This record gives sequence, structure tokens and C-alpha cells, in this order.
Amino acid sequence: MDYTDPQVAEIYDAANRLAEDGLFYLALAGSRPCSVLDLGCGTGTLCCALAERGHQITGVDPAAAMLDVARRKPPSNQVEWVEATAQSYQSQKRFDLIFMTGHAFQTLLIDADILATFETMRVHLNNGGRVAFETRNPRVDWASEWAGRQRLMRMPSGERVLETLEIRGAGAELISFQTTYCSPHTTLTTSSTLRFPSREHVEALLGRAGLGVRKVFGDWGLSPFDQPRSREMIFVAERAG
Repeated sequence: MDYTDPQVAEIYDAANRLAEDGLFYLALAGSRPCSVLDLGCGTGTLCCALAERGHQITGVDPAAAMLDVARRKPPSNQVEWVEATAQSYQSQKRFDLIFMTGHAFQTLLIDADILATFETMRVHLNNGGRVAFETRNPRVDWASEWAGRQRLMRMPSGERVLETLEIRGAGAELISFQTTYCSPHTTLTTSSTLRFPSREHVEALLGRAGLGVRKVFGDWGLSPFDQPRSREMIFVAERAG
């Protein structure tokens, strides 16, 4: 997904406020201060919420425009912001909790990128630490559900933006789509491709990277994953062995 355009980053921020997925990750961090690494932090909404609760946060994102929005939020001065991909991030720091949110995991389109991201997680994890991320259940017919989807959003300025999604291709694991944002003054277009791997494949890649699954939830209310009916696959893992 292309969030290098500052206007697209602003729209993303307006459309993605703290919601039930963010509350899940806040609860996972717990009430006692801990160190947290957010890979693919976007505009930093969750990072700032964690910082407000006393956690030590590092937010990593490859898009400078997204980080520019994040740095304007209070208390962004309590967060370390790093421009990097999840695959390439390197630090001497070690973390109690590492996560990818907002379905950022699904932008990893090949196994090599997933394995590199899992390696980043494993290397930067404290003893006894956890990793967490979510990906949509591939059993759901997302292409049909998303085709022609429209959403009207209101920007902080009061301006309204109409988001329209058009499916451009759907294969065994990949869905490509174009998103158009129309406002009274401008029209912006982005192109995206997401991957929808199976639970079994994700768990196999975690194992190859030295990570073991602790839990797989099917929704943000902590229901166990049910392959025919769940919409989400929310993985919580730790170092294997």
C-alpha cells in the first residue's frame, strides 16, 4: 500500500482511529510499563496511546509521510520513531512485546519477506517476550465483499472524503485493488496488493523462524479461531524452545 503521499497519510489517519483492534493490543501490553516495538506503526495512534500509559515505545514504518503525521501527535516526543521496513529494522534494543497491526502483515507478499519480518521479531525479543499480529481469514470471500465498497470520511478540517475501492485482481492468495479518495478539491488514487495466507502456512513460517504459537484468536473479543466462521486470525507467539 502506498502511503508516501502526505495527503493519503492524512486521510489514513482520519480513517483509522483507536478501535477494538487497538484496544486488544493495549490490553496485551498490560498495565505495568514494558518495552514495545510496533512494526508498521502508520500514523502512530497506537504508539501514542501506549506511551500515554507509561510504556517505552519504538514505532517503525517505511513511509516518511506516515511518520510525519505521527510526530505531530501528543505525546509523540515520548516515542522513538524509525523509518524502516519490518524486514530491515535493526537495533540494540530488546522488547517485551512486538506487534504488527492494521493488517500490515498482509502487505508481505512473499515468504522471504515474512521470514525476514519474523526474524526481526525473534532477534529483538526479550526473554519471555511475545509477538502478535493479525491477518484476515482467507476462507472469507474478501474480493466479493470489498468490490465497489464506498466509505464517507470526515477530515479534522471538516472536509468530507469519499473512499471507493475497486478490485483489480484476485488469485489463490492475493487480492489487488485500487482505492480512490474524492474530495471537493482533489482526487487521489492508490494501488495495493494484499496476501491472505492460511493459518497452517503462517504457523509453519513462524516455526521456521524459531517462533512458537501460543494462541490464535478469531476476533478482537478473544474468541478462539474457527476456520469456517472467524474473520480474523490473530496470532500471539513467543520464542520456540
